[in-house]
Amino acid sequence: METSLAMAKMALEDGIHTIIATPHLTDNLTRDSLLSAVAKLREALKAAGISITILSGAEVPSHMALAAGEAFCLADSVFLLLEFPYNYLPIDSAIIVEKLLERGITPVIAHPERNPAIYTNPLKLAPLINIGAQAQITAASLIGELGVNAKNCAEYLLKHNQVHYLATDSHAPGFRKPILSKAVKQAAKIIGKEQAIKLVTDHPAALIRA
Repeated sequence: METSLAMAKMALEDGIHTIIATPHLTDNLTRDSLLSAVAKLREALKAAGISITILSGAEVPSHMALAAGEAFCLADSVFLLLEFPYNYLPIDSAIIVEKLLERGITPVIAHPERNPAIYTNPLKLAPLINIGAQAQITAASLIGELGVNAKNCAEYLLKHNQVHYLATDSHAPGFRKPILSKAVKQAAKIIGKEQAIKLVTDHPAALIRA
């Protein structure tokens, strides 16, 4: 809880007012336990006087996505944060995306720029976007904190209009800090200030309302 409060305070100071908490979905995480944890965090934030909104969600491994379905969508929307394996893109990735879409769920592909299969060949993401998936890149990738490959790929995806959201993917106050402002400024150099700001305002706001 102490770590969560510290992260929330850092985010608020950076101008963030709403966070969708997305713990990695495992066999031990249930929807009830997730909602309970979010409720406890909200109470702690209120007690600490930190005015930030926490919504529920999860980062869902691709092999669990179809089973997880609507239960772990972001902020009870129709969007699911989909994580492919760290080192490769599964041969059935398009099938997973298509099956989710058939059920009315829009997959948001987490940090594609950090996947070797994509940063060595950014063209591999386009087919998934073209059939209806969305993409979320990590702020730290864009500002170069996760290596040159992730940075170059993130810039490529931005230039080719394949990025819908910019997120922190923060794990701790010192591990991918919950900071977006630096990455927004970097994105603005590539796609312009107006479009860069939409990645952290208009687009996520529309997702929450979905």
